[in-house]
Amino acid sequence: MRYSPISRFRGTFLGAFQGESLASGGIESQSYLDLGRMAVLGTESLIELGRLDLDDWIARQQQESLHLAATDDISIKIIIATLPVALFFHENPIKLRQNLLRVLQIWEDDPVVRDGTLAVGYAIALALTEKLNPQTIIPQIISFIGETPTSIPKKLLIVQNLLEQGAGLSRVQAEFTREEKLSNIIAIAFYCFLSTLEDFRLAVLRATHNSNSKVQDATYLGSQATGAITGALSGAYNGVGGIPVNWQVLLLQKNSPAWGLTSFSQMLELTGAFVAVWSGVYDLSLNSRELTSDGCEVDMLSVYAAPRVIRSR
Repeated sequence: MRYSPISRFRGTFLGAFQGESLASGGIESQSYLDLGRMAVLGTESLIELGRLDLDDWIARQQQESLHLAATDDISIKIIIATLPVALFFHENPIKLRQNLLRVLQIWEDDPVVRDGTLAVGYAIALALTEKLNPQTIIPQIISFIGETPTSIPKKLLIVQNLLEQGAGLSRVQAEFTREEKLSNIIAIAFYCFLSTLEDFRLAVLRATHNSNSKVQDATYLGSQATGAITGALSGAYNGVGGIPVNWQVLLLQKNSPAWGLTSFSQMLELTGAFVAVWSGVYDLSLNSRELTSDGCEVDMLSVYAAPRVIRSR
């Protein structure tokens, strides 16, 4: 395996956060703090329960008073919110699709959000299973999405054609920034990712580049979304080691709140716990009552297992 699962899991979360951070220019607005908050709550639910429980997700969001009404930015937040589901079920395409569609039931049924979620989630799954081929990924994603009335498959095919032609960023921006639509954001994110597949830094810098006048007119959150989606895709493919060390050090030094968490370090700890649950680590300190006999205590230790050996679904 090229990169370890924990490197790719951490790369996905940190990549999304870093891409969003670059787009914000360091300005910690409310949207900056909220964009990935639903993803954090979903991750915490999967860690605690070890399975996808929609009622628990809804309860956590209601407790946080997150507004899920249809707004200009809710579609983008939903796609980021589904990242933990894509990671947790990445090994099995059938379960991946089923659970991505299940979690989308929490929010308003929007075909574009659905197709965008499936496209991003499946690309991350291909990266984690090391089956991502840049020549075939677009047709694979379109097949995974299935029949749909949205324009996302068409726009992904345009991305593929532009990549084959060696089109530059300005041409792609001119193609997809006529309107600020979620489908255009997804198309540009896939272009930035696939055109600089092995270079996380360049991918997110291109995704958050604002020299084009039409891009400057795009909404602030749209720029954050492009950076976050590109960062998640590239982070999943290149692992946390692909994120420049100086960028990581800067985040650790600032240690500022991240997606509603108290600090950036807490995000790292959350990712570690998430990988542990996915991989089958059994924490006896959380389940000691189940492992005592006649009142006898057992030593507190963790049992590790290979993927698919000990893991509830």
